[in-house]
Amino acid sequence: MGIAIVTGAAGLVGAHSVEQFHALGLDIFGLDNDMRRFFFPGITSSDGTRARLESLARYRHFDHDIRDEAALNALFEVYGQDIAVVVHAAAQPSHDWAAEQPLTDFSVNAMGTLLLLEATRRHCPEAAFIFCSTNKVYGSRPNELPLIGLERRWDLNESHPYFPHGIPEQMSIDGTKHSLFGVSKAAADLMVQEYGLYFGMRTGVFRAGCITGASHRGAVQHGFLAYLASCVATGRRYEVIGHDGKQVRDNIHAADVARAFVAFFQSPRSGEVYNIGGGRPRSCSVIEAIDLFEEAFGKKLDREYVPQSRPGDHIWWISDMGRFQKHYPSWTPRFSLKSIVDEFAEELRG
Repeated sequence: MGIAIVTGAAGLVGAHSVEQFHALGLDIFGLDNDMRRFFFPGITSSDGTRARLESLARYRHFDHDIRDEAALNALFEVYGQDIAVVVHAAAQPSHDWAAEQPLTDFSVNAMGTLLLLEATRRHCPEAAFIFCSTNKVYGSRPNELPLIGLERRWDLNESHPYFPHGIPEQMSIDGTKHSLFGVSKAAADLMVQEYGLYFGMRTGVFRAGCITGASHRGAVQHGFLAYLASCVATGRRYEVIGHDGKQVRDNIHAADVARAFVAFFQSPRSGEVYNIGGGRPRSCSVIEAIDLFEEAFGKKLDREYVPQSRPGDHIWWISDMGRFQKHYPSWTPRFSLKSIVDEFAEELRG
């Protein structure tokens, strides 16, 4: 069936994508130079995941930095005729980190994406190009919604058109604060769209909510459910930051995201944009998530409240996946919020 290039292969989304495309029968070239170790010092690196992937029969690992134009072009030039899909999941993923090192953040998220697009256009223009974007491209625009404060979460009135299914792709990304991370991802997001619309390449942008799963190694700056689960499991103090702890996220398992990528690959389109997440059934506030994990682990979380919210933090986000499900009606998330929580509890108790 050809080759799948997967960037960030040893990361959460990348690893699940490797496994899904490997199961289809593709040869997998994983690109990952473990920049996670640089982004989050002291947090588990991706070495363990890499070792697991290297046990797969058709997996090859490359320590390429996606900003290394010469290395990318050399790889694509040799194998381009056999490359069927590029899954771009490598990124600098943290708001806080981006503010500390904006040049590195932009070079990884924006320039790295452009170099991959160009390598694909030059050497395998018929390949599907799948980009893992983020809902942070909408900046603080979602915070302008008429939210109401319920006892344990912020929400919309049931009469609001976004209440049942969440926020659609038509929400503007302009004229709003994004965080520097949101800007670098928005630049990449728009470039992926443009290579589809301008050059006719088969590009798909997936603007994700909170992607999660028990193999995720969360940090303070990144990985909401994973970091919270580890704090409950280990007794580490957890800071509930801003919005009374009632800010809402929808959560989707990385395996379900990878399955969406496979669906796009099997019937690719040009310049498409999709919000992808858990929807209302898999949404929870920070307070609600704490309740779920305390019940799952049978122990209380050591927590404190920090009133000052993070710049650009979404108060309420639920992804409307209607557009993707209209284009790919056979796809639906398989992991419920409870099964995600239970998976974390089983992994961390073991």
